[in-house]
Amino acid sequence: MKKILCVILMGLLCLSMFSVYAPNVKAQQSTVDWWASFRHDLTNTGYSTSTAPQTNTLLWNYTTGNSIAYSSAAVVDGIVYVGSNDHYVYALNAATGSYIWSYKTGGAVDSSPAVANGVVYVGSEDHKVYALNAATGAKIWSYSTGDKVESSPAVANGVVYVGSDDNKLYAINAGTDTKEWSYSTGSAVISTPAVVNSVVYFGSEDNYVYALNAANGSKIWSYETGDEVDSSPAVVNNIVYIGSDDYDVYALNAATGAFIWSFSTGNEVVSCPAVANGIVYIGSEDYSLYALNATSGSKIWSYPTGNQIESSPAVADGVVYVGSDDNNVYALNAATGATVWTYGTGDIVDSSPSVANGVVYIGSNDYNLYAFGTITAPQPSPPVPSPTIPELPNQAIAFSLFAVMACSAFAAVTAKKKRTI
Repeated sequence: MKKILCVILMGLLCLSMFSVYAPNVKAQQSTVDWWASFRHDLTNTGYSTSTAPQTNTLLWNYTTGNSIAYSSAAVVDGIVYVGSNDHYVYALNAATGSYIWSYKTGGAVDSSPAVANGVVYVGSEDHKVYALNAATGAKIWSYSTGDKVESSPAVANGVVYVGSDDNKLYAINAGTDTKEWSYSTGSAVISTPAVVNSVVYFGSEDNYVYALNAANGSKIWSYETGDEVDSSPAVVNNIVYIGSDDYDVYALNAATGAFIWSFSTGNEVVSCPAVANGIVYIGSEDYSLYALNATSGSKIWSYPTGNQIESSPAVADGVVYVGSDDNNVYALNAATGATVWTYGTGDIVDSSPSVANGVVYIGSNDYNLYAFGTITAPQPSPPVPSPTIPELPNQAIAFSLFAVMACSAFAAVTAKKKRTI
């Protein structure tokens, strides 16, 4: 009987320990609108349904070893992923900015990470595309292209689509690093592809916008602009929106590539469009952010900053967020363009904002990743950077100690009686 009671108590001890170490299933099922890749999603809308900060409250900042020039944060399951010109990819706690892991590549990381199925995909100027374990940062595979990879990956249906300065767009198997196909353009591909309805859309520095069959890479159509196309397309309601170094913003028919409208700014348009609620938001090197009617291309408003805008805007909660080479991060009323808030960093801001769970994340050439706002919904607890003994809740500790002491007492009694027999 005593043995049975001890076994029961030991079982309760195991259950108590399991309750401590078991994953938080409810947290893992969070409905937060995470920002999983550059421009938020495969259509590159730059739009999030998340709540977003209406004040410039700094939640935290994290300093890397060099500028965060063009890499923009991906935010998934409570972890922020971003690249730096110090050659590293970083994973940080989204709520606190605390370090989780980093992975060193062989070159600057201007590419923005994309996260899919527990894997982080990112390019580097060492000519490679990397697949890293999202929880640990361990390398799963790398794929070598012929030149720098400044384009950001798009992951769709088990395939990684990404451009390279070797003039090609690549389709790489997401699990095995096997090349599915590649498509050669006439110049570097810095543009980040959008993948919509089995079609891949992107721009090239050969002045063209392309639409390719996602399965085999065959060309569906191409459209020639007047200069290089480093901007990344947004595809909404069967329209492709994209900027060009010829100073124009274009709207093209997604199925045919036919011209719908263009809007002329005063300088090159490297910035990528955000599209939300029938409005296209895009920056120009003429120092302005524009809001355009998505159907007609007519200007709704423009907002002047103190320098050129290469950052790509993000839209959430009625606010447009964008960086400028005047060192500032701007938050503007999406309907009117009125200033909501600004924040001055220590250098130019070409990195693009990402919005998730009430917080805006954006990098600066001052080496920092900034987080503004307040976490608004429960999120999974990110992993710690190295194995540690987790802290147990007080009740679990008390119950576990009780079970251990009880078993020890029964064992002592049993042993004492055995010695007296």
